[in-house]
Amino acid sequence: MKLIKKFIPYYKPYIGVFLLDLLCASVLSVIDLTFPQFLRILRETLFLESPQVILSRLGVIALLLLLMYVVRFLCRYYVTYQGHMMGARMESGMRKELFDKYEAFSFSYYDTHNTGEMMSKLVSDLFDISELAHHGPENIFISVVKIVGSFILLMRINVPMTLCLVTVVLFMAVFAISQNRKMRATFSDNRKKIAGINSSLQDTLGGIRVVKSFTGETIEEEKFDKSNLAFLDSKEANYRRMALFFSGNNFFEGLMFVTVLVAGGFFIAKGQLTVEDLAIYALYINIFINPVNVLVEFTEQLQKGLAGFERFVDVIETVPEIVDAPDAGELSDVKGVIDYKKVSFSYADDEAVLKDIDLHVEAGKNVAIVGPSGGGKTTLCSLLPRFYDVTGGQVLIDGTDIRTVTQKSLRKYIGIVQQDVYLFNGTVKENIAYGKPDATMDEIVEAARKADLLDFIESLPNKFDTEVGERGARLSGGQKQRIAIARVFLKNPPILILDEATSALDNESERYIQESLDKLSVGRTTITIAHRLSTILGADEIIVLDDDGIRERGTHKQLIKEGGLYEKYYRMQLGAI
Repeated sequence: MKLIKKFIPYYKPYIGVFLLDLLCASVLSVIDLTFPQFLRILRETLFLESPQVILSRLGVIALLLLLMYVVRFLCRYYVTYQGHMMGARMESGMRKELFDKYEAFSFSYYDTHNTGEMMSKLVSDLFDISELAHHGPENIFISVVKIVGSFILLMRINVPMTLCLVTVVLFMAVFAISQNRKMRATFSDNRKKIAGINSSLQDTLGGIRVVKSFTGETIEEEKFDKSNLAFLDSKEANYRRMALFFSGNNFFEGLMFVTVLVAGGFFIAKGQLTVEDLAIYALYINIFINPVNVLVEFTEQLQKGLAGFERFVDVIETVPEIVDAPDAGELSDVKGVIDYKKVSFSYADDEAVLKDIDLHVEAGKNVAIVGPSGGGKTTLCSLLPRFYDVTGGQVLIDGTDIRTVTQKSLRKYIGIVQQDVYLFNGTVKENIAYGKPDATMDEIVEAARKADLLDFIESLPNKFDTEVGERGARLSGGQKQRIAIARVFLKNPPILILDEATSALDNESERYIQESLDKLSVGRTTITIAHRLSTILGADEIIVLDDDGIRERGTHKQLIKEGGLYEKYYRMQLGAI
């Protein structure tokens, strides 16, 4: 009931369509109930008249029946078309709500949740919810009207026989309710297992190049088979429960006909029921049983929809770890002064990654951060745009605590070039323009020129309109990196983060990309995470960061002269060269 209460508000924008849908559904039910009663009235009145009278009135009766079924046609059309569209619109709105919620989550959510499972909630679950949104109220309403209506009419024909029928229905209801509870668990398990399949598939296809390069097809097949068979086992348990549910209800339906036949014969023998009334009674039995069948079959849809909605609600009610403060202002006119004051950070309940970090960067200066893997270099930079929130201390830009401004205004002033460049499935132009969606073509071309990308683009078959493929699969690492640099040139932020932007490139590509990055850094406050120390020799300050915090700081010459940890790293790389 808690889930249903949460589900009802989603009908609010479509209340007009919903009420008209129920009205049409009630008209359909009334018309279906009318025909046997109409036949009974004719049997007791007109069909007792002379043949001439019957023939003279058949035309009027035919017109009335034709009009009735024209109305039925229009109501059925509305229920089928507009009812389904209402469900589809609700599904679309809920999908938008879920997508917006996913976008609101911070990096920590994606650290612990699988993309395949999130996609399953966004697609499969919402389809079942849509079907429930449309068919749920409609099926319940039609069935209730038909059951109540036919029950009243059956009582008018023969009360004792109808009470015998109601006894069977009560036993059927108890059985259906008890089995229904058991079915819900199996449908919920189905949802988890199909999400596991989506997760396995997304993981394998996303890393297909690694799979093939390591001939890991067998490993991936085993992983997929495990999730696929788990889903099959879940479906088996589900279908076993459904088989018992439906066959049990069919058994009770058979008992209804047996009850009517035996009780009818008894009351005919007693002279309390005519054969004609028994025939009419049998017509109403079909009308009575049909909605019962609908409700029984609807149970499957109800459980699927509620299982999907429960997973939907779990996401919607999850509070993002990073949200704008209620009184958050807009960051503006950024100069680029950065301060980390006593900053500490840890992932969840893990050991602290950063402890009491103090760092001051003047506007327009270039600061490089070096150190061992896992020392917190990327984490330190991720705190600046609030991809994660500090667990202690403050991060400030131009003296303003970044937690007091909106995330959107904060990130507008920060550009990031990462080692793992992500390009969207689209054209070169669209990927560059991602840094400024309203950019003119001239601005896009200028950004490409600054990133030394124009010669390459001119060589492409469709120039700026050339498709880059999924994740930029049609481009080399250096080409993707230049597009990422052009994207930041177009955004033109005062603060720049370079997260090992050249470490995955060959020496020649690195040299060209480094020239582009040097151009990009001019006039901006730049924080560079460096793996190759040769790329940061001209930095205004070099920070050596490890598990114990900031170990050393100074220019390249100063740190070499001190002969500490940086000098050790530099000699090691120099020897490797």
